[in-house]
Amino acid sequence: MSFLNSTAWVIITFLFFTALVAVISAWKTKGDNLESTNGYFLAGNGLPGIVIAGSLLLTNLSAEQLVGTNGQGWATNMSPMAFEVGSLFTLFALAYFFLPTYLRYGVTTMPELMEARFDRTTRLIFSVLTVIMYSILNLPVILYSGAVAFERIFDFSGSLGISRFMAVAILCVIIGIIGACYAIFGGLKAVAVSDTINGVGLLIGGLMVPFLALAMLAKETGGSGIIDGFMYMVQTEPSKLNAWAPWDAAQPALPWPLIFTGMFFYNLFAWCTHQSFVQRTLAAKSLAEGQKGAIFCGFLKSIGFFYLVLPGVIAYFLPSIQDTIAAAGSNAIDVAYPALIAAIIPKPVLGFFAAVLFGAILSSFNSVLNSASTMFALDIVKAIIKPDQPEVYYVKIAKRFGTLVAAIAICISPFIAYANGITTFLNSMMQFLGLPILTTIMGAIFFKRVPNWTPKVVTAFHIVVYALFLLISPSYPTNGEPVHYLYAMAVLFVVEIVFYAVLNHTSTAEEWNPPATGTVDMTPWKYRHVVCIIGAVLAVALYIFFSPIGIAG
Repeated sequence: MSFLNSTAWVIITFLFFTALVAVISAWKTKGDNLESTNGYFLAGNGLPGIVIAGSLLLTNLSAEQLVGTNGQGWATNMSPMAFEVGSLFTLFALAYFFLPTYLRYGVTTMPELMEARFDRTTRLIFSVLTVIMYSILNLPVILYSGAVAFERIFDFSGSLGISRFMAVAILCVIIGIIGACYAIFGGLKAVAVSDTINGVGLLIGGLMVPFLALAMLAKETGGSGIIDGFMYMVQTEPSKLNAWAPWDAAQPALPWPLIFTGMFFYNLFAWCTHQSFVQRTLAAKSLAEGQKGAIFCGFLKSIGFFYLVLPGVIAYFLPSIQDTIAAAGSNAIDVAYPALIAAIIPKPVLGFFAAVLFGAILSSFNSVLNSASTMFALDIVKAIIKPDQPEVYYVKIAKRFGTLVAAIAICISPFIAYANGITTFLNSMMQFLGLPILTTIMGAIFFKRVPNWTPKVVTAFHIVVYALFLLISPSYPTNGEPVHYLYAMAVLFVVEIVFYAVLNHTSTAEEWNPPATGTVDMTPWKYRHVVCIIGAVLAVALYIFFSPIGIAG
């Protein structure tokens, strides 16, 4: 038993589970054609629904969310769960409206659809901006948040006698190199297979956290068992379990009107037009398998609050870790979850949990890196610079570019420490480009008469207005707190879509209606309606439960 509680056992189990994922991924991709663009970028259109669901979940879920969203729960209440439960409805939108269009036209990237509908300049603008966003924002944040989680849980700085900054920097290098190997050498299928395996481990490891935390809370507050721990929170400060924050709540809480507006529009971008997410569904065997993957992922996201928000709320009540969190000062919001994990996970399973966390970090990193390489090779090099090269040339370009981007992300990642609140920082910065991508894709699908210059004007307008919003930083008149950035999204989305609608109504241009060029079976999944209704009922029930008329009252 003493060996099971030793550091050596933790290291052995961590290496075993991490190596197991690599071996299975290599085995599942053995013999695949990774020299063609379809094989490397779209896994040969051979992904089944369950693999798509797992890959979607793990692409979205990383230490950035485990650390950041739980930190938001610690600092506020259950309101950040809207990003999880709300994803259910936008994944339904992907299955019903967006994915059928993508597969019908046989697109590989979002900018490819933009060129087909508008022009090559639109494709180039969004390709370049998206690749830059992935390189200097998404990838560094993923690496940094993962490194912080590992440093806080395993205390590398203390073990090695170095500063926390140096420990985080070293971990960023290690995670970046391993993640890049998956994306660069294995293509999309290797990424998707590893995502699925890690997804199973994450559900096991992540769902175990709140139970262990509640049991410890009960023990430290004079109770016994999970129920006593939960009831302690309900009786002590029920408002922490409320998912309905006031309309003027300060960040990182999510004001309740944004559940139906700004956050919904943000999730539409993330799940329906974000290349690193959508690329998994574009690799589906058929429309039915793609719809299964999106809808199954929606169910997994609807229970995501259980390991992404609730543990942070429990950390707020747990006496034994308050000093550790308080010692972090301004970074306390990003320390709450690692401090909780370090306190509650038993040593015999800590290695397994570390491997699961490591897998989540790798999955997000290699997924975004794969998408950045795909867009650079196909939307910039193939479409603009060298359009008449053999397919193996673009695969080679993607691998070289992936190596360069990984190196850039590794160099930037340690300095994300100077951003207060990982998740809020990342989400707010992504809105410079997120909403223009969404409105451009919606313009292509739903407004088929608008002039080709429309997305350029809308994008320029959006960037200028959103930048002014962040610079001015208006405050709520009721309490002086800064207005939530998603209120800006709520207003800008309506303005931009109305602009598209007016131009579409007044334009005399011929309607855009290209022939279908997709090659997969377009028969829809016959059970989609029933399953989606069940999911909607589940989401409503969760919001009633975490409300003043439920346990928060």
